[in-house]
Formats: sequence, C-alpha cells, structure tokens
Amino acid sequence: MQEKKKPQEFKQVSISEFFEKNRHILGFDSLQRALFIMVKEAVDNSLDACEEHGILPDLDVKISRISGDIYEMVVLDNGPGIERTQVPKAFGQLLYGSRFHVMRQTRGQQGLGITAAILYGQITTGEFSHITTKRPVDDVAYHFEMGIDIKNNVANIKTEEPVIWKAEHGTEVRIRAKGKYITGRQSIHEYLKEVAVVNPNARIRFTDPDGTAITFERSIEEPSRQSKPVKPHPYGLEVGELLSLASESSNRNMKELFVENFSRISLNTASEILEKSGVDPEMRPAALERAEAERIISTISEVKLMPPSAESLSPISEQFIRVGMLSVYGDERPGFYGKPISGSVRIHKGNPFSVEIGMVYGGELPSDQPARIIRYANKVPLLFQAGSCAITEAISETDWRQYGMEQKQGKGVPYGPAIILVHVYGPKIPYVSESKEAIAPVNEIVEEIKNVLKAEMRQLRRFNNRIERNKKMGEKFRLVSKIIPEIAKKSSEILKLEVPDYRRTMSKIANVVFVREEVENEDKKKSITSVINYTDDTVSFDLKIVFPFREVDIKIENLGSAETYSYEEGLDQVKGNYTGAEYFVTGINPVLVQGAEELPADWDLKGVEVNEQE
Repeated sequence: MQEKKKPQEFKQVSISEFFEKNRHILGFDSLQRALFIMVKEAVDNSLDACEEHGILPDLDVKISRISGDIYEMVVLDNGPGIERTQVPKAFGQLLYGSRFHVMRQTRGQQGLGITAAILYGQITTGEFSHITTKRPVDDVAYHFEMGIDIKNNVANIKTEEPVIWKAEHGTEVRIRAKGKYITGRQSIHEYLKEVAVVNPNARIRFTDPDGTAITFERSIEEPSRQSKPVKPHPYGLEVGELLSLASESSNRNMKELFVENFSRISLNTASEILEKSGVDPEMRPAALERAEAERIISTISEVKLMPPSAESLSPISEQFIRVGMLSVYGDERPGFYGKPISGSVRIHKGNPFSVEIGMVYGGELPSDQPARIIRYANKVPLLFQAGSCAITEAISETDWRQYGMEQKQGKGVPYGPAIILVHVYGPKIPYVSESKEAIAPVNEIVEEIKNVLKAEMRQLRRFNNRIERNKKMGEKFRLVSKIIPEIAKKSSEILKLEVPDYRRTMSKIANVVFVREEVENEDKKKSITSVINYTDDTVSFDLKIVFPFREVDIKIENLGSAETYSYEEGLDQVKGNYTGAEYFVTGINPVLVQGAEELPADWDLKGVEVNEQE
C-alpha cells in the first residue's frame, strides 16, 4: 500500500526571519558592502536626528579590525539622544520607525537600516551590539547590550544600565560583524567624503583600521533646512490604498475622510470629487466598494487640484553645495566653480521632488578620464549600482560636446576635468531596490535631471568662452593702456612738449568699459577688480562679482569718461590655485563692456514652479 504523503505545513515567518535569509536585499550581499552599509545606516540616522533638532552635527566614525574578517564599527554623534524606553524598538525591531507614515523628506524612512545592521552583526558573529544614548533632560546615559529575537522581531536585551557620560546628549552605536575594509571609490572613506560635501555644517572624524584619522571640518555654522511633514497628496492614490484607508477609518463620512487624510482637499473639493464619481459624500467609509473606489481614483485625475506642498522637501541649498565643494575639493585645485542650480518642484505619482546640481571644472583635475559623477538621493551619497540609476541615464543621454567636453557619439559619461554633483530629493523617491543605492530611471525624474544639467553646463560654456574673450581683451587692453601712453610720451620728447592728457583719446579709440582683475600675492592674497570707463559718456550700472566662495553686488554710479572704480577682496578662503572671478553686468548695454557678461535672466530663480502633469 502506498504511504500517504503528509500535508505540507505552512507557518508564518517574522520580518526579521525573512531578512535573515534574504539580507542581500538590504545590501548585505558581500563582506565589503556589509561594512559599508553598516556605516551608511548609522551615519544617516545621526544626520537625520541632528537635522530634525537643529543641531550642528559632530560625528566620530571608527572602524577597528578585531580578528580575521571580524570588524567593529563605532559611530558616535551629538544628536538629541533617544528616550530610554524607545531604544529596544528603534534598534531591535525591523520596520519600526518614526518616519514611515510621515510625508516628508528624510535620509532614512523604512525603519530597516540600523536594525538590519544589528541583525547582520548578530548573524555573522553571534555577538550583541552596544547602544549608549543620552538626552539633554537625562542625568545619566543609558547603555544597552542587545540583539534581536528573530522569531518575534523584537529586541533581545542582555543588559540595560545607567552610565556616566561626559557628553550632554548624543548616541553611540557599536556593532561587530563580518566585513572587509577596502579603499577607493566605493569605500567608507569616500562615502564620508561625499557626505561632508553636502553637509558642510558637520564635523566628521574618521579613523580607519590602521589607526589613521582624517577630519572633515565644519565650514558653515548654521543648521540644515528642515523638511516639514505634510499629508499625502491624492494624485498618487491607488485603488487598494483607498479601500484600505476607508476600511480602517474612524471618519464619519467619505467627505470627512478626504479632508482629514489628504492635502490640498477642501470640503468643496471633496464633495466635487465624490459627486462626480457617483459616491454619496455622506456615506460611511467602511461601506466603500471597489467599483466606487475605482471611479473616485479616475475622477481625482480629472479634477484640478493644487500641487503637493514643497514644505516636505529639504534641499542641500546653493550655499551648502558651493561651500561644501570648495571645502572638500579645493585641494584638487579646480579652475572653475559653477553656480549650483536648483530645478523646479515636479511631481511623480503625486509626490513632489526636485533636483540640484553643482560642478567644479578644470585646474588640476584629470582631463583624460571620465568626469567624476557624485550621485545623491535625499542628501545620501549613492556609491553603488550607478548603471541602474536615473542620474547616470540622464547624464549619458545628454550631449556634452556642445559644452566643450569629449563624449563618444554624443552618449555616455563625458570625458573631461570635471566633478559633477547631482542631488535628487523628495519624500518618496523611487529606488531600484530596498538598499536604496540607485534611483529608478522613471521618465519624470530623468527629464528633470537633464533640464537642470543643461542649465548648469551653460555656465561651463560661458566659462570657456570667457577664457577666449579674455585673451582677446587682454591684447586690446594692452594696446590701449600701454602703447598709446608710450606714443604720447615719445611724441612729447620729440616735440619737446609736455605729455598731453591722452585719456580722452584712449576713450575714443577703445569706446568700451573695461572690467579686469589682478591678483596680488604677498603675505595675503588679494583680488583687485578695476572698472575703467573708456567711453566718452558717464556710465552707471550694476556689477556682480562671483568668487568661488561668495557673490558681491556693486552699484557703479556716475563713472565718468576715463575714470576708474576699484574693488578689493581678500582670498584667504581659497584653497589651491585661484583662477579668477566671474563678472556680470545689468543696466548697461553688454556690447559696451569688455571682461563681463550680461547677467542671465534666470540667475536668481530658485525653482518654485510646479509642473502638474503626471
């Protein structure tokens, strides 16, 4: 007789068990990536906590080799600390977090990162992790030695005790795990360097396994701009989400459900959506059926709504990008610092996003290698999966040859002496995987990156054109300022007459306003700008001087024929070679000015316009 097969047993697994078996999903797919991800998640948490509380971050990151392929990571911050009863949940329970249900931009959002790192450490070494934290209101810090109860997805606390801590507030995370420490472009050092670029208000100290310490010093003394939580926008709503929300709602009717759970929805707008879709505004949410939900979703796309609020966004900012790139890349002596450009606020699936781009070019940067692209999503450097990223796709599809850079057949990453920073940010950035190492190449994001790239690269074209014009202008200025005075002097000697006032003659010959810069190199470097009126008329106009570290606006008023205006600027902040300022004018015909360009009309636009098209 054939033996009966036992029925297949089914049992539920916890989220911790799932990620224990599938840790590659979170980026723990190799020893070198594992160590990198641990640092990344801890640093992201620290920066988010400091940003949310308006604290200038101080971070100490240390990697020590314990034995073989076992390393210990320690990340210490000066953040606000964590309430003692919340530590087991924040560090010992996957998918527990304060941000998942909040519509606002943060570095971390899923409640996976640092807990996954603790889980990985526990799996690979069998050791518990150590968390020490202190709030300003606490007399003592609290130290936890803890792991994760994988079956139940809760913290497994070995010890919890108060300890004396010198710091007023902060958190220290100490995890031991299997890993591999590497150097190079995908290393922990490179990650922290790129973190420092977009967080110039942070001090970051890193000690590697050899004991070598490097510090990225703070160069801005002001907190980062905080994003504000907002309600979800109905443009991105799906049928299943609406049904789930309605079934769990405590709202009295459908009209109230829309007003209280979504942004940009008034009572009148809610009534309009529901009535057009054939749903009674006074109906109880729990009674909503699938067909009705589908009609509501269809109607929402037809109703004119205000776009999502940009308050949920937190850009790096033009100032932070400019100062950060100057501070970190100044030793590479770039020849040109582009003005950072911020795009408009756009929409993807009902969620706002925007793009910022900065650039340095020339100087001692290598010209025979691909341009260095530094990718960011929500202020987090993206060091892996470049080929799958929307940023790489947008750069590859842009024709860089028109901006003076080499590119084979007009496709791919360009070759040239450039570092290009691209930052995509928003409360719901689509990633290609849970490890959040590349932005999904959706059309709306790729096209917006291209638009902002072109605006940034136009500056590069102007810079290269300026170099050429300055050469020609130098010849003309030499002719006017050197040869004519010599002719006047020699003629006077021959005729035995006094040297005449030749300034009017120079003005008639030149008939332009010269803007020129000279640099004095003594104990203190100094830039001297001269504006010389070689026209027959008195002129007035506005002059903008763009130094690598700041912009200066000057009103030139009633500058008479043959008169000179001078402006001096110290160059103490310049690292490496100083290759000159950029000059722009308004209020005068730019044809009459040599050495400066007309100020672009969109110079001061900050990208507040919203495209409402899906």
